[in-house]
This record gives sequence, structure tokens and C-alpha cells, in this order.
Amino acid sequence: MEKKTRKIAIVLGGSSGIGKATAQRFAKEGWLVVIASPDLHQLECVRNTLDGEGHISVELDVRNDAHYLNLTKQLQAQGIHHFDALVNSIGISEHFDVLDKDFNAWNNALEIMLYGTVRSCRTLVPLMRDGGRIIQITSIHYSRVEKGSSAYGMAKAAITQFTRSLALELAPQNILANTIAPGFIDTPMSVKENGENELTTEWFYDNYIKYDHLPLKRAGKPEEIAGVAYFLAGPDASYITGSVITVDGGLTITF
Repeated sequence: MEKKTRKIAIVLGGSSGIGKATAQRFAKEGWLVVIASPDLHQLECVRNTLDGEGHISVELDVRNDAHYLNLTKQLQAQGIHHFDALVNSIGISEHFDVLDKDFNAWNNALEIMLYGTVRSCRTLVPLMRDGGRIIQITSIHYSRVEKGSSAYGMAKAAITQFTRSLALELAPQNILANTIAPGFIDTPMSVKENGENELTTEWFYDNYIKYDHLPLKRAGKPEEIAGVAYFLAGPDASYITGSVITVDGGLTITF
């Protein structure tokens, strides 16, 4: 299938976790996939797992203007002048006290997730076909609070509001913009600095399984977020824009 007849998705943060699973799902469905992240080696490993041919991996640090220029050049070199779906799964998880840590370290979450989202959209959305889809992977933290996660939560909340602005302003081109807010998902981000996966800890079991704060009593799989992203990119989601789709196993309906 030629590029001009295949739908094309660009997946930011495609080197692991939800981004990797999303790239794999779109490729499985016959899309041509462009994956981007700062880890080019890992991107190549992911690209080699994708069904079909012609997929592209591009190094992208969303804080680096030169990387955006290289991304657009690589797309043009591959004959890609327009695309159909942008899935932004870029995220970092760093814990800082809200007031007394180095500001630059605290601000890095906003530089990568919030301003990275804005810069990525400003670079890529002008290349999107009318009727395209923008899908941001955020978190239930956009409306919830956890100790040490002020910058993370603020970034996710701001991305949600930014996506609503995109939905409003891009509606004349029939470009739809939505966010997916996952809860606990078993990805590399679940592994903390000490090497322990929080989803296997006694703390997680007691809080979220034993006492029913997580109705489905398990963490989600990256593929379960990827499926929702694929739905939002498809024809059955043609009247959904500016929305937040929560995928959390029922976590946020409890107290």
C-alpha cells in the first residue's frame, strides 16, 4: 500500500509504554506510523516490531528546536507532506516538593509535557489533513492531586485545557482534539527511582485492591490505552472533540 493511500499517524513518545503500544496498534491496523522520542536506539527497536513496511523513527527532544526542523525535513524526504493523526504520549514522572526544590528541576515537567505539547502541535498540526485527529495522553492527575506531583499534575491539567482550545479553533477544518486520561497503567513509568514497580508494592495492594479503591482490582495495560487512541482516530469518534476520555479501571469513581 503506497504512502499516499495509507493513513499516517505520528506518535510522540513512541519508544516505550503507551506510545509504543499505540504505534503497534496503528501499524497493525494498516497505518503508516512515524514514531518520535529522544531515544533513537529504542525507537529503532520499536520500529522493528511494527507490522507492515515504511514506518519511520525520528529523534525528538521536544525542548530542542533543531529536532523539530529535522522532523519536518525527514517527513518531507519520505514524501510525507500531510498526515491524519497525532498521538502525543510524551511524559516524564519526577517527584518534587511543591515549594522547596530547585525551580529548574521542578519546571522540567512543564518544559517537556506542556510546552513540548504546544510546540509539537504548532509544528505538526499545520501539516494535518482536514478531518485529522489530535489525541493527547494525559493522566487522571489533570484533576487529582498527589504529594510530590504538582508539576506533573499542572502539566496534565494545562494540556487538557490546551486541547480544548485546539478543539474549538480547529473545528472549521474538522480536526478533532481529545485527551485520554489513564489511571494506573503498567509501563516503565511505574518503576520508581529505587527500581521498584509501584504496582507490585504492598502500598498499591492495600490502597487499590484490598480496600476496593480500584474497582477492577488491577492496573491497566498500555494496549488498553492504545485501543482508545485508535478509536478516537477512527470514524466512530467523528462527533467527539474537546473531551476527556478517562481510562482508569473505575479509580476516580470511588472515594
